[in-house]
Amino acid sequence: MRKMLIVLLGASVLAGCGGRQPLVPTQRLTVVENDTTLPAPTRGDLIAGDRPALIGPLDTVQIDVFNVPDLSREVQIDASGRIAMPLAGTIDARGKTTGELATAIENALRTRYVRNPEVTVNIKGSVSQVVTVDGQVVEPGLYPVTNQMTLMRAIASAKGLSEFARQDDVVILRTVEGRKMAGLYNVGAIRRGMYDDPQIYANDVIVVGDSPQRRRFRDLVSLAPVLAAPLIAILQ
Repeated sequence: MRKMLIVLLGASVLAGCGGRQPLVPTQRLTVVENDTTLPAPTRGDLIAGDRPALIGPLDTVQIDVFNVPDLSREVQIDASGRIAMPLAGTIDARGKTTGELATAIENALRTRYVRNPEVTVNIKGSVSQVVTVDGQVVEPGLYPVTNQMTLMRAIASAKGLSEFARQDDVVILRTVEGRKMAGLYNVGAIRRGMYDDPQIYANDVIVVGDSPQRRRFRDLVSLAPVLAAPLIAILQ
């Protein structure tokens, strides 16, 4: 506890020495007061998925129909988000969970005189649920999002921070209920247990340090690195 207090005091001193004025709302950025958690996106924010994982166009799913092996198969969702199955016909899979798609297939089979169909669906491969990791990481790019994805795991997927990465200056860009939001984090503070490793969702953009992606938001670039606690802001 004593060590934690020393760290927090040190952060306050450093912030004061930087000579920065307190953050105030601008036309491009509004700081969310007394909030250290970036809100989760809603279904409406996501084209491809949220928690639990939703099925999106071009994903591949394994469909198993109990006691009807001829109907069990691996299927790729088409570009419009639909699948076609014998007896079941064409079914809209876009935005459904695996359980919801299984129920839809069961209902379709039941109307085609399949008695008590039991269907299970599993996602075999997903191209619709990804996170962008940009900036000072070893391998920037797009990475699949799992139900357990966090900021630290996403950075690990990109092979970790580059040699001179600014680990105290990491941003998560996210759309929540149609609003662009940003959460600023300190990877070093997360590693020290000063606050929780934030959850990552499909369509998030993670920017470590500086990057062209981040420079689009002038006010965001000018913010001091987060030293002791996350900072949440609404972008215009």
